[in-house]
Amino acid sequence: MNNQTEARRRFLLQTGTGIGGIALNTLLNPALVGGLAAAERSHPGLPQFPNFAPKAKRLIYLFMAGGPSHIDTFDYKPAMRELHGKELPESVRQGQRLTGMTSGQSEFPCVAPMFEFEKFGEHQTWVNRELLPHTAKIVDKISIVKSMHTEAVNHDPAITYINTGAQQQGKPALGAWLSYGLGSVNDNMPSYIVMISRGSGQLQALYDRLWNAGFLPSKHQGVKLRSSGEPVLYLENPPGIERAARRSMLDSLNQLNQETHDRFADPETQARIAQFEMAFRMQSEVPELMDIAKETQSVKDLYGPQVEKPGSFARNCLLARRMVQKGVRYVQLFHRGWDQHGSLPSKIRQQCEDVDQPAAALIQDLEQQGMLEDTLVVWGGEFGRTIYSQGKLTNDDHGRDHHGRCFTIWMAGAGIKRGFEYGVTDDHSYNILENPAHIRDLNATILHQLGVDHKKLTYKYQGLDQRLTGVEEEAHVIQGILA
Repeated sequence: MNNQTEARRRFLLQTGTGIGGIALNTLLNPALVGGLAAAERSHPGLPQFPNFAPKAKRLIYLFMAGGPSHIDTFDYKPAMRELHGKELPESVRQGQRLTGMTSGQSEFPCVAPMFEFEKFGEHQTWVNRELLPHTAKIVDKISIVKSMHTEAVNHDPAITYINTGAQQQGKPALGAWLSYGLGSVNDNMPSYIVMISRGSGQLQALYDRLWNAGFLPSKHQGVKLRSSGEPVLYLENPPGIERAARRSMLDSLNQLNQETHDRFADPETQARIAQFEMAFRMQSEVPELMDIAKETQSVKDLYGPQVEKPGSFARNCLLARRMVQKGVRYVQLFHRGWDQHGSLPSKIRQQCEDVDQPAAALIQDLEQQGMLEDTLVVWGGEFGRTIYSQGKLTNDDHGRDHHGRCFTIWMAGAGIKRGFEYGVTDDHSYNILENPAHIRDLNATILHQLGVDHKKLTYKYQGLDQRLTGVEEEAHVIQGILA
């Protein structure tokens, strides 16, 4: 070790105690900062963000895990009725990479939706009126993007890709990037919260790394709230332990952690202190937040009868609205069960019954609360489904395989065009004809609406300026859907 390095280490270790002590005292006693507003006391993010005036102050992402069929929901073509039962032409399939579930099929018969579609709204947008009657009523409030695409063809790489910007594990989730760049607003709540509900269909696994911080400091990872028992494990005080005693124990633990940090200068030690403090402060916010008893009956009726069931998608949608009102910057709801390789007509009906009314209610509720103009809402999954049948082509036995070449999402609020459709696919809903939008473009657009230039939100790791939208390929904001 040279003298310069040794002197630098000595300086850091000797000054760390004083600086760390100040930081710790600020965490333990917010009054020490001299009466600053809560938003000013909370983690402010990086000084250069936002890069420009944001349209959105907050984000709610309704993630349909498993890949909802765009063919059976929004991307309807009347010509599909004539294609039913006919072999998918090779000129359409173009040697596409198939999953192991249909790679052995010798025939690829097209199957039209088993439901009735109708045009809704001022712009006469096709929507499945049987499955999505409530979404049909708000179609003039949303933008439907029909030209999303991804290279991933299997669930784990696909859902990892759209959530973290890479098919490989280990990268930070969108919410972690937002926490890192923009910081938090409410001292007593995390900036990134995740809730999970389950439908009746085939359930693909969801891993905590989908909302993890990756190589960013761990304090930026999402906090998953549970639907039963303690919303967050160990949030409540143990039996017989009063809040004052918990505070004293935490003070002592923080002191030990600070001493460890002063010796080894591991930034994760400071993150641990911050997480313990956040858990303590959440005790004053989370119980009241999770209790919807004070919501009016008219609001509950808007979300439907399932809102009374803890852990349901409807309850989570209402909680998401309550959370963003409390200053949570990003709430992500995962609804499982969209992987319909068989019995699709009955299974997709059940899935849509879970999400249709609550998702539409969230848009209406935010608008009634005066929050839709600065809240960005996104609905969609990791990919779509194929027009060709997987399994027997009968009224209820058939399914659809994974399809990444085109799929549909919708967005609303916060500077997004209302009553708009973007992108055009062919008559087989198989290939994109106009305005392709990659999932990197979707993430770039989300960041843009929150005032972030995706090229500038970076973190040095493994010799690269890493970013959510990747360093290998260029991403573009989807300007066509911006109002």
